[in-house]
Amino acid sequence: MNKGEFKNPVFLIALILCAAIAVWAIAFNESFTDVSNAIFGFLTVDFGWLYLLAMLAFVIFALAIAFSHWGKIKLGPDDSEPEFSTVSWFAMLFGCGMGVGLVFWGIAEPISHYAGPMAGIEPSSAEAARFAMSASFMHWGIHPWANYAIIGLALGYFMYRKGKPALISAALTPVLGETGAKGWLGKLVDILALFATMAGVVTSLGLGVLQINAGLNYLFGVPSNLVVQIVIILVISVIFIGSAVLGIEKGIKVISDANLYIAVGVLIVCFIVGPKIDVLNNLVCGIGDYIGGFFPDSLGMSAYGDNTWMLGWRIFYWAWWIAWAPFVGVFIARISRGRTVRQFILGVVLVPAVASVLWFAVFGSMGLSLAESGILDAEAVASVAASPETGLFLVLNQYPLGLIVSIVMLVLICTFFITSANSGTFVLGMLSSNGNMNPPNMKKILWGVVLTAMAIGLLIAGGLKPLQTISIAAAFPFIFIMIAAMISVVKGLARDADSPNVGDENFKAEGSEEA
Repeated sequence: MNKGEFKNPVFLIALILCAAIAVWAIAFNESFTDVSNAIFGFLTVDFGWLYLLAMLAFVIFALAIAFSHWGKIKLGPDDSEPEFSTVSWFAMLFGCGMGVGLVFWGIAEPISHYAGPMAGIEPSSAEAARFAMSASFMHWGIHPWANYAIIGLALGYFMYRKGKPALISAALTPVLGETGAKGWLGKLVDILALFATMAGVVTSLGLGVLQINAGLNYLFGVPSNLVVQIVIILVISVIFIGSAVLGIEKGIKVISDANLYIAVGVLIVCFIVGPKIDVLNNLVCGIGDYIGGFFPDSLGMSAYGDNTWMLGWRIFYWAWWIAWAPFVGVFIARISRGRTVRQFILGVVLVPAVASVLWFAVFGSMGLSLAESGILDAEAVASVAASPETGLFLVLNQYPLGLIVSIVMLVLICTFFITSANSGTFVLGMLSSNGNMNPPNMKKILWGVVLTAMAIGLLIAGGLKPLQTISIAAAFPFIFIMIAAMISVVKGLARDADSPNVGDENFKAEGSEEA
């Protein structure tokens, strides 16, 4: 990394911002927690309606573009071919987009909705179990992936079709103009993207470490304490930084492929040893409820009723997915050269959503079946909901091959954990290197060390949750950035027939004049 890299204002300001937030969160944790909660509370209560409208708009926009006459346009020259196989492409986008969250919440979220459903539904009832599945499908289904597709499509189109750098600001050129995209407003967009990526990856690192430690403690009696957690995070960090340095083809892709095969294998095994009829019934009924209530549930904020559940779950999820959109969108764009707009959107939105629904159908049913049959009493149900990191192993232990499946799940947590972290490190390197699609190794190593140090510091201070909260609050402007990205995509695609060539100068001039 040469000296010129340190003159990059986006890199320097983002690094200083991350350091300042880390010092505040670690040294003054109580103050940090109070401020982050206050900001997040204000945004979700006063702007919950906006989150709901925005996420539904992303879904409608993505599908409309996919099935329009623009769907045949390629992300790249007309003769370009996909850089990665469909399986590897899906493995990388799935591991990056959901990461350890699927394992962390696969059993615990349906149980949480079962024990504490939306107002008007009796807790721990058959109706609550039905609600638990449809709510989980909604949270992990089409909405988050359509949200990722907005940034990913805008970046992929302008990077590969128009020769722009891999920066979110560059994808907004038709809206901001060339001067605006390269000026202070564009730099602010890229700094926000860097911070949101950093905070999201650090939070995932911390949650992953807690679940790995909980699994080792439950299965093998390994102490659950800070020393063990620091050792785990150091070991994992060496692997994710190393794979990021090796690059996408030799590092990230290899681990993502392995992660996908392990995930599919454990899903099949758990279906076989689990409550198969319950899984199938929950899958069919849950999909029916999900589709039937898609629009009402997407806009289900009450003006006068009890919105406690909506604010605590759906609005929180929508805000969290938007906070992850810069990171996941940039990475998905990076690996999607050569695919058509239609292939990109359907691959990013529908395929992972189906996989997530299948995951929750299997693992959610494993927990709900035990709760409905009374094998898990009220205290145990409350424990699974309150401690997702332990609840996974508590439920798996009630089924045949429980120990073996639990050990494999530990490995899967590690691989999911690594795929999120190495892709996040790679994206941080891209965003802080003027959009270089193959950022310098020293910059990837630097960001990897920063992520590791922050995760350890926040584990010591107990500040993981507040960091997640402040990152969600900081990402609020991305609602408007993503709306601007949609406008940019429409302008770019509409103009494509007149300026189809990569790096077309007429396109740049038009973008500058129209903004």
